[in-house]
Amino acid sequence: FTPRSQNQISNMVYSRFASVFLLLFVVIATSNGFVAKSQRSSFGSTALSMTKLTYGAKSGNFRPGSPLKAACGKLGVKPKYSCKKGECNSCVISVGGSRMKACVDKVPPEPRLKSLQEKGIPIR
Repeated sequence: FTPRSQNQISNMVYSRFASVFLLLFVVIATSNGFVAKSQRSSFGSTALSMTKLTYGAKSGNFRPGSPLKAACGKLGVKPKYSCKKGECNSCVISVGGSRMKACVDKVPPEPRLKSLQEKGIPIR
């Protein structure tokens, strides 16, 4: 065992740190870690992600996650609002058999059943 100076030890630590950093950089660079991923689907069509809602004879396509309040307004549904926070439950409507609060809930995702995709989800 040979004694080493403080300068030699710091050079060894620095060289090991540099080699680990270089190895990590190579692994990330080859795994496409720096490539921005597209959020759009490869099909490029937005019609695939639209939810069709119906009220009486009216129907419309709406983006899933958009405010249900706006969708109801476009279809002519006029739910009652008291608190506009969803606490009083006066704005509850039925969307496809599920009770939803029109003032705070969002448009549900497109159904998987082909018949509901074509006819639309009924609102009552």
